[in-house]
Amino acid sequence: MSSAGTALSSNPLIQLKASPKFRAKKKTANFSARLDNSKANPTDPQLNLSVLRFTLGIPGLDESYLPRWIGYGFGSLLLLNHFAGSGSPTLAQLRTEALGLSLAGFSIALPYLGKFLKGATPMDQTSIPEGCEQIFMISETTSNTRKEDLAWATYILLRNTNSISVIISVRDELCVRGYWSIPDDVSKPNVLDWFEKHIRSIGLSNLKETLYLPQIEDSGLWEMLPKGTRSLLVQPVLQVLHPSDSGNEQIQGFVLLASSMRYAYSDKDRAWAGALANKFRGK
Repeated sequence: MSSAGTALSSNPLIQLKASPKFRAKKKTANFSARLDNSKANPTDPQLNLSVLRFTLGIPGLDESYLPRWIGYGFGSLLLLNHFAGSGSPTLAQLRTEALGLSLAGFSIALPYLGKFLKGATPMDQTSIPEGCEQIFMISETTSNTRKEDLAWATYILLRNTNSISVIISVRDELCVRGYWSIPDDVSKPNVLDWFEKHIRSIGLSNLKETLYLPQIEDSGLWEMLPKGTRSLLVQPVLQVLHPSDSGNEQIQGFVLLASSMRYAYSDKDRAWAGALANKFRGK
């Protein structure tokens, strides 16, 4: 492992273990997510969805290349207007067209420029590692209202980040969603118990600061991580007991995101995940 790995080995939260071989199985669990909070009981705590990112939601459309298509469209319109127009163009029109073509060219090149920015990686490089299975499980003791909140939060984390796996643990409630490597000897009813066992052994429930590992050489960092994990983000859920004492915080749980890409989470991604984690404080 690299020099970063030497520093990680001294962290009590990180225990290097060898990953067993896993075989994919079929496990499914379905929960419905409430999209409209306006009909909810005002006494019930609801998840504030104001942190959602804007997406068109068109199947098969890679929205990271949307600026390129906008540039092609407006650039074509400018050229069509120039050659189809009657009479000689004025100097002001030529200047406007030159500026418009420059902006269109910048929009076309923007997806390529984004690849060279620090921490930026194309969304289409996210891959599902072999040996992983898709699961969605929530603790049975969780109320229906909280199940809907957890289902929606995990969905938007998987949809709007480069994550393939997500865990939300708040007090005695646990939600696991995405692609995970589950040992063959763990039966479906015991999957959540298997996760809780590893969470206790690692000490994630005691984490008070954000943990971000942008480069993981192998998924043997923690046994419970899905095979092929390359980036890991763990955001604690903290609650300030007394507003006058910001240092006195109670640990409520954590939000864990795993990705098959290196440098999967930018500063904005980490801030956004932290804002979402804060929505579960005191609930």
